[in-house]
Amino acid sequence: MIKVLGVDPGTFSFDICGLENGKVFYERVIPTPEVAKGPEALIKGLEDAGKVDLITGPSGYGVKVTYLRDVDDPEAFALNDLLLVRREDVESALKRGDIGIMVYHAMVKATVEMKRRNMPVCFIPAVIHLPTVPWYRKINKIDMGTADKMCIAVLGVYDQSRRLGIDYSEVSFILVEMGFGYNAVIGVENGRIVDGIGGTVGYMGFLTAGSLDAELVQLVGKWEKSDIFTGGGSTAAGIQLPEQLVEKASSDEKCRAVLEAIVEGVEKMVASMKVSVKKPREILLSGRLTRIKGIREIIEERLSNYGEVRQIGWLEGAKEVKEAAQGYAMVADGLAGGPFKKLIEWMKIPEASGTTLDHIVHPKKSSITVKLLTK
Repeated sequence: MIKVLGVDPGTFSFDICGLENGKVFYERVIPTPEVAKGPEALIKGLEDAGKVDLITGPSGYGVKVTYLRDVDDPEAFALNDLLLVRREDVESALKRGDIGIMVYHAMVKATVEMKRRNMPVCFIPAVIHLPTVPWYRKINKIDMGTADKMCIAVLGVYDQSRRLGIDYSEVSFILVEMGFGYNAVIGVENGRIVDGIGGTVGYMGFLTAGSLDAELVQLVGKWEKSDIFTGGGSTAAGIQLPEQLVEKASSDEKCRAVLEAIVEGVEKMVASMKVSVKKPREILLSGRLTRIKGIREIIEERLSNYGEVRQIGWLEGAKEVKEAAQGYAMVADGLAGGPFKKLIEWMKIPEASGTTLDHIVHPKKSSITVKLLTK
């Protein structure tokens, strides 16, 4: 019996999903601010599941499959390789109380503590590390879909294969992930990820501004990691929660315009992804925002022009944890030799290689101050 855990480090919550022989046996949802105060809540959540064979730890921007036992400096590894952030940026953002940076702080603390306790943890790739994505699509990209987005695509491949009764090689879809912080779109062809538009490359999300005009970047000059988490729908509409955006859209012109900006941005990403996945069987929806009725209805209507739209199916027995946590657990199961081994190998996740910075060709690459430990 293979018993594993997957940990999704969301902007809103850390979700733990446990699988035993491929079936959900454990779920735990912990608010991210609680984990940011100290790793104890997350560690307890992991230990309460009992002894396991493998844990896929929160992997941020992703790395090739890397086991924590092989990492000498877990703090530097978490900051540099998983998060691409300088320690001073995290510290200054925490002093300002920036909500988005809390997940970074929480991930660093948790990685250090998991190493101290010799927990059987590994970290996993993001979209850009996969050999199934052509190199030319990776040029000057870092975020083509973080590790959690990659994991949701894993769940999507399994879901469509099971639901339609088709082989993994016949699976084809465009995944739309709308989380509390970011929106992202992932393209899957023949059951493998072939392209991705990450949350900092695509259009505006609820918290994040998405891609920024290079003219603005040049004019501002100095940017910190926390700036990624601001300038999105929340900032533009002056609200704190996405539910408020829907509630006020009928009476507030600014909220109505911001909702349109978010929805139109998703539609544009899906339309552009059809260059890479020309005939998707479905458009699959995932993420917290897609579970808000007012947003889901608009998205479904707009995206119906590009294919059949449906909510991604969850693993049997999953009731609380987000799609990404389920995907994280599936990857752990596959790497440990469980029932999802065939799927994980088909998607070539164990063959992921390189780093998030390998494909930068811009001359300014030499100015990057973050130094990666893995190669």
